[in-house]
Amino acid sequence: MRQFFRMLLLALVLLTVALISALTAMRFAIHGSEVTVPGLVGLSPFEAERAAAALGLQMAVERQFFSPDIPEGKIMSQVPPPGTKVRRGWSIRAAQSLGVQRVTIPDVTGGSERVAELNIRRRGLSLGSVAHIKLSESNFSEDKVISQSPPTNASRVLAPKIDLLVSDGSEPPAYVMPSLIGQPLGSATLALEDAGIKLGKVVAVPPPPPAAAGPQDAPPVPSSSSEPSAASMIVSQTPQPGQKLAAGGVVNFEVR
Repeated sequence: MRQFFRMLLLALVLLTVALISALTAMRFAIHGSEVTVPGLVGLSPFEAERAAAALGLQMAVERQFFSPDIPEGKIMSQVPPPGTKVRRGWSIRAAQSLGVQRVTIPDVTGGSERVAELNIRRRGLSLGSVAHIKLSESNFSEDKVISQSPPTNASRVLAPKIDLLVSDGSEPPAYVMPSLIGQPLGSATLALEDAGIKLGKVVAVPPPPPAAAGPQDAPPVPSSSSEPSAASMIVSQTPQPGQKLAAGGVVNFEVR
């Protein structure tokens, strides 16, 4: 019995040693594949790429900015920052300096988007984001640049890009549809014309049936609907009251 316990204890000791060895080997393997990100700021892209490759890392220049402090062509910022622990094969994203701003930001407002783009690129700048907008009231026709960022002759510009806001023309005025039910067709038509709204279909509907008659009364004779006239009263409209309708839209009526 004592021999059995000795063998069991020996087996437990050997298992513990094996687990500790495995954990230690795994730890060395994990940390052995980690490297410290080097400092790339101030280096040329070629030097930075070579420094990163020496540690098994990759480096890519993704953006360019003007900088009064970092010489033109040198790396001005990086992600991750120097000293960060990463695995081999990790990619470092860098930004390159364009040096001190030497170009003048042109005024490209008032012209078309295409003309603005040509003017921007001719000065060595890049076209940034372009947004389009419709204005309710605007002096700008369609495809005209109405705003830019940075503005004309701006200084201390960071990125060599100009963002544009382009007009898509003006939206037609819109109205909230009033209730015309109960009004004569003639006066409602004049009101619509003044607002620039078109009269659509006008349908005459028969009057509602009379109340149920007693047994002694004769059955009602259905009356045919008459043609709509200016004096016809509006009983239904489309669009419904409260809905929005642009100028030039169409309104349909049912009248009696």
